[in-house]
Amino acid sequence: MDANPPLDERPHEARSESKGGWPGRVAHLARAAFWLALLALLALQVLGSGRLERGRAEVLSRVQQERKSRVIALIHRQESVSVLGVPVSNHIDIEDSEAVLRAIRYTPPDQPIDLILHTPGGLVLAAEQIAKALVDHKGKVTVFVPHYAMSGGTLIALAADEIVMDRNAVLGPVDPQIGDMPAASVVKLLALKPTAAISDEMLVLADVAQKARVQVASFVAQVLTKHMPEKKAIEVATVLSEGRWTHDFMIAVEGARQLGLKVSTDMPRAVYELMDLYPQGSGSRPSVTTVPIKRAVDDRQRPAALPGAP
Repeated sequence: MDANPPLDERPHEARSESKGGWPGRVAHLARAAFWLALLALLALQVLGSGRLERGRAEVLSRVQQERKSRVIALIHRQESVSVLGVPVSNHIDIEDSEAVLRAIRYTPPDQPIDLILHTPGGLVLAAEQIAKALVDHKGKVTVFVPHYAMSGGTLIALAADEIVMDRNAVLGPVDPQIGDMPAASVVKLLALKPTAAISDEMLVLADVAQKARVQVASFVAQVLTKHMPEKKAIEVATVLSEGRWTHDFMIAVEGARQLGLKVSTDMPRAVYELMDLYPQGSGSRPSVTTVPIKRAVDDRQRPAALPGAP
């Protein structure tokens, strides 16, 4: 008996399996294509991330050489950081304070520090640690705010000898938040309702909120005494921390100057170049689209006028 009978003499199951092989092959090819596409996506993310990191390092190195300073960038964006490009919102946390404190620690005491700051705020403890380290640094501290430094970011900016803001950049109040509620509003609840009508939980939160307000105001006043008289420092600290505005109230350049802060708008071009290297997390389409325009020629670069020309 032959070991391999003719095809038409094979069992029915074998012939059926042979006929159904194409769907299996298609499924196998589809799986292979999926994994290849995923590997290609990962490779593009790794290469893109490496390119951005190199670009950031080059800009920071250039600024350090030009200004003879120690440049630190504390920038929070919604970047595509997961393998599938899911945006993750960032804020000031303990890891940030550890990294910034480490950079300050390794900076010679008399060397200037330039901190490029772009953040919505974050953990009070982390922001206070950074601010204290900047206050204690002997060399000049300059904080650059190209777009915004809110809440804890403002608290850090207050520690600078000079704040350089874009003309449209903003700072914000530093009033503490208890969970998702403003501490000032929680305290105000005690004056709006009788104690018997307030839950135990809210009474505890009100106690914590009052302590938080005192602690933040006291710390901000200590930071500001590096640059202004104690009485003025207490006044500004009270304005910024008492909760007279909503937490997202914007303090523009003129408002910051009226508070007595030393603010300049002489923003180096390299700071904007650095911000371009921190792209926002990509979505289905860009929310803002522009067309490049031709820059006007600087007067110093214009050719000399011909005799008799207007």
